[in-house]
Amino acid sequence: MFERTDDKITNSQAVVFLTNTVLGAGILTMPSGITQAMKTPDSWLTILIGGIVVMLAIFLMVKLCQQFPGQTVFQYAARIVGKLPAGLLSLMLIVYFLTIAGFEIRSLAEVTLFFLLEGTPMWAVVMPFIWVGTYLVTGGINAIARVYQVVFPITIFVLLVSFGVSFRLFDIDNLRPVLGNGIVPVLRGLKSSILVFTGCEVVMTLVAFMQYPKQAVKTMLGGIAIPFSLYLLTLVFVIGGLSIDSVITSAWPTIDLIRSFEVTGFFVERLEFPLMVVWLMQMFCNFCSFFFQSSLGISQLFKLSYPAVIFGLVPVIFLAAMIPKTLNDLFALGDTIGTTGLWLFGLLPVLLSIVWLIRTKGLKQHV
Repeated sequence: MFERTDDKITNSQAVVFLTNTVLGAGILTMPSGITQAMKTPDSWLTILIGGIVVMLAIFLMVKLCQQFPGQTVFQYAARIVGKLPAGLLSLMLIVYFLTIAGFEIRSLAEVTLFFLLEGTPMWAVVMPFIWVGTYLVTGGINAIARVYQVVFPITIFVLLVSFGVSFRLFDIDNLRPVLGNGIVPVLRGLKSSILVFTGCEVVMTLVAFMQYPKQAVKTMLGGIAIPFSLYLLTLVFVIGGLSIDSVITSAWPTIDLIRSFEVTGFFVERLEFPLMVVWLMQMFCNFCSFFFQSSLGISQLFKLSYPAVIFGLVPVIFLAAMIPKTLNDLFALGDTIGTTGLWLFGLLPVLLSIVWLIRTKGLKQHV
């Protein structure tokens, strides 16, 4: 049972947990999505502005969580808006987290089939990943965080080496002219840039598990700064190496960049294979984060056994993963999730904070 949030994690584990939750399939597809929305090479400016907006939202989420030590949003929402509205709100969050879990495991399977196991039935790839995820999530947040601490440095190392070696293809002219079409395309791409930070919402439960919640602002901002920097770096290198015309027409532009060269004499001449393996692990981490969030939410909302909830959700996640029929359907689902997340977590912390401020000020005046 995890109602008491007594399974604590350190600050460094919280940083890695948030980073691994946000870093997912976005690294592979994000340059294409943002550039298609903008049609200019100024995508890096959009991600810069989007990252700042997300940091402000996280700051607000953390400040709200710090008012209720040891409680997740599924628990403290009832103290702010009452049981019925909080219950409906929590159900929306749970459905949202479950949908993302299904989306991530399907994205993982699509990448595996496309690059590694062509011709394998979809269900045969989806099910093993779901069961391994189930095993990890039953161990609780501490077990998940320890796995993330192993995956995280490997991911950073492989990604930075890949970008470093691809520098030979980099052409600064592909990023010019800066603001050639004005600020309007940058603002048009802002929605797409904020969507790649889907996953930062876990802050509203993560703070409750921290050993030192008073340091949560610095910790959570540090946790989002890492994917923010990596997304910015990815956009600069991918567009600089491929040009916006190639990026717009590619489904997996980051992979295409790494596939466009060989490293003679290096221990691995084709770097897309280690990158793919690492990113499969990263997407698996992404899936486990949302699987944990949805299981925790149902357990706390309905006072059910946490392990029983996890096993009960396995067929639900499998069905969610199998619903998209094609890759285009999957991308459309990703856009829908992003838009929902934008509204849900753009408004949720703001509304809860406003209601809480009104209630606390009203109580002080009454006293």
